[in-house]
Amino acid sequence: MDANGWKSAFGKLARETMSSTELERYYSVPITRARAQLLLQQLSLYVRHRRDCWAFVSGNCPVLSVKQKILAHEYEEMIRDQHSEHGHLDLIIRQGKAIGLTAEDILKAKPIASTTATLYAWGWMCKKKHWLEGLAAMTMTEWNQDDRLLADLGGGHAARMGELWIKYLGITWDDLPNWKAHRAADKEHVDMFLPIWTEFGHGENEEIILQAAKESEELYRVYQTGIADAMEALT
Repeated sequence: MDANGWKSAFGKLARETMSSTELERYYSVPITRARAQLLLQQLSLYVRHRRDCWAFVSGNCPVLSVKQKILAHEYEEMIRDQHSEHGHLDLIIRQGKAIGLTAEDILKAKPIASTTATLYAWGWMCKKKHWLEGLAAMTMTEWNQDDRLLADLGGGHAARMGELWIKYLGITWDDLPNWKAHRAADKEHVDMFLPIWTEFGHGENEEIILQAAKESEELYRVYQTGIADAMEALT
């Protein structure tokens, strides 16, 4: 496939996920302060675990140019970019202040069972499978943030969840630095890796890339279903 073909294939998977019954249920849960706290704490675990996953992919990848892209991606996530001088975990900590969470509450968050299961699965994919499969698993979920692709569905995850927090909690986008940043940052990350699929996604590689992307989206649905279950259990 050429770049347009890959863009179409990944875009189709993202749209299927973001319009799925699992995600529609997730977005239908009314947001309370306690539910927002739970969601953000689980997200902090997800974000930190991805740093390990990206490192696994880089370690498995023999291609210097791809490693450079991964390191550029991770520099923005872990060190600094235009959204934060301290990495993207800092954005979650700052956002937590608006809902009564301290930095310690974020950093010492405990996973619910579904978070544990899905993070283990993503970690295994990135560490044990072909680097193209691990890369597909990681980049696929960033397509779920792309407002360009998902505008008619209400936008990507950050856009939709941000609007829900504003609606239910009476806060503003200025109180939501993590959601605000990822509306922009993940679009750039989607575009960053498109040339890799064009260069390496031929023959049997095409099949394993698409299968890994599909499996990653299935894990994303399980992860968000677990969050929805846990939020609904809170009074």
